[in-house]
Amino acid sequence: MQFELRDWQPQYAQSLAESANDVRISRWLRDAFPYPYSLADAEKFIDFAQKSGKSELHFAIVSVDKAVGGVSLTRQPDVYCKSAELGYWLAPAYWGMGIMTESVRRVCAQGFARWDVVRIFAEPFVGNAASRCVLEKCGFAFEGVKKMSVYKNGEYSDSCMYALIRE
Repeated sequence: MQFELRDWQPQYAQSLAESANDVRISRWLRDAFPYPYSLADAEKFIDFAQKSGKSELHFAIVSVDKAVGGVSLTRQPDVYCKSAELGYWLAPAYWGMGIMTESVRRVCAQGFARWDVVRIFAEPFVGNAASRCVLEKCGFAFEGVKKMSVYKNGEYSDSCMYALIRE
C-alpha cells in the first residue's frame, strides 16, 4: 500500500473526519481525540496542526489523496526539553499493512534530524498490542508499566512506557 506523510491541509478535513470516526481508534487514545469524530473536529485539528510551533510536528498519513491516519511528535517542556512524545493513529481499513511502522520510523528520523532531542517516547495503553508491536518494530525499548495511569470511559487501565534513544 502506497502512502505519504504530508502536512495537514484543509482539503483533508472530510477524509480525516471519515477515517477518524471509529471507536476502535478512539478507545486507545486520549480523550482529546473525540468519538464520534465530526467534520468540525477535523477542521479544528487541522487548524491547530497548521498553527503549531517549532516544538511540534504533525503529519497526515495520506493514501490516494485521503487522510487515513496521523502521526505527531511533541517536544516536552522544562527538564524534559530533550525529549519528544510520539502519538499516532490509523484507520482500521489500513491496519496490518506496515503503514504505521514506516510512518513512525520516518517521523522519528525527522524529529532527531530537526531537533536536539535524545529521546522519543510513547505511552500506549497496556492492552493495545498492535501499537506496542509498532514501537518494538521501530526499535523502541519497553521501559515499564505505569499502573492505573489511564482513566478512560469510566475505567482504569495501565499504560506502558516505550522510548527510542538517539544513537
